[in-house]
Amino acid sequence: MASLVSPPLPCRAAATASRSGRPAPRLLGPPPPPASPLLSSASARFPRAPCNAARWSRRDAVRMCSQAGAAGPAPLSKTLSDLKDSCWRFLRPHTIRGTALGSIALVARALIENPQLINWWLVFKAFYGLVALICGNGYIVGINQIYDIRIDKVNKPYLPIAAGDLSVQTAWLLVVLFAAAGFSIVVTNFGPFITSLYCLGLFLGTIYSVPPFRLKRYPVAAFLIIATVRGFLLNFGVYYATRAALGLTFQWSSPVAFITCFVTLFALVIAITKDLPDVEGDRKYQISTLATKLGVRNIAFLGSGLLIANYVAAIAVAFLMPQAFRRTVMVPVHAALAVGIIFQTWVLEQAKYTKDAISQYYRFIWNLFYAEYIFFPLI
Repeated sequence: MASLVSPPLPCRAAATASRSGRPAPRLLGPPPPPASPLLSSASARFPRAPCNAARWSRRDAVRMCSQAGAAGPAPLSKTLSDLKDSCWRFLRPHTIRGTALGSIALVARALIENPQLINWWLVFKAFYGLVALICGNGYIVGINQIYDIRIDKVNKPYLPIAAGDLSVQTAWLLVVLFAAAGFSIVVTNFGPFITSLYCLGLFLGTIYSVPPFRLKRYPVAAFLIIATVRGFLLNFGVYYATRAALGLTFQWSSPVAFITCFVTLFALVIAITKDLPDVEGDRKYQISTLATKLGVRNIAFLGSGLLIANYVAAIAVAFLMPQAFRRTVMVPVHAALAVGIIFQTWVLEQAKYTKDAISQYYRFIWNLFYAEYIFFPLI
């Protein structure tokens, strides 16, 4: 049985001896000869490491393994964060801001006109309506991305489907959920007339992007669809629904008629200028737009000219109908916004219509769009 017992290791024996105060026992038998003189000389030059080196080696190995494990699959929190970011980009946030601001401004205007009818229940109903509009917006911009993948890889490679961050199957699931959720909210809360307007908006958004219609290929049809959905349907529908919730029949007010006409023309400008950053991809895939036909510079001047005309008309309305509008708000605000678009057009001209300058110009137009709704309740 003695042959099965391992002899004590030198380091353990030394440690035991140091604790007990006795000399360390010597191993029985002669030491094994070195394998070669080379190894013998090497051992003489490089003495054996102390016994705790093994423990340090094990610690280093554990540390390296833990670091390697940290570089493995991404944690769940990062995966969810990436998915949230992809879905947010899929919704096209700049369009959501326009929809949300427009809805809030129209509801605020209807309540300002009828303050005696305000109650807290309307806040929840207005919130349901806003969610339904955002769902409809998500459906329209989402289905457009699904059918524009090849073009977006050239024009908008940052969009989630074109960038490969969101699969087509997931995109389809999202647009179906958006349409179903929005339709359910409208049907259960806003009656048949608003439901029909909502369905009309979804239908127009569908034929804008989906073959065989794909009316976005035809400039005039595309302009009319965008102006109708973002201009007339949004403003008229929200104001109608708010008055119905207050128990009132529909009746145009001068400010609401003004904002509906103003934003419809503004949406036409957005429809015209939205193709400016996409000229490269549109030409590659032979999509006919005014920008590809008339050139970026001409379309930029056309869009700016229409906006300036819109602002001049707003100032004129303030003077012609002083009983319906606050001139002290209408005149300086629209004059300042007109100066802003003139300056931004000059900046674009000085930049020689580079892609970055065009994108900045288009973003500025959207900022003007937001500004109009922000000031609208005050006019």
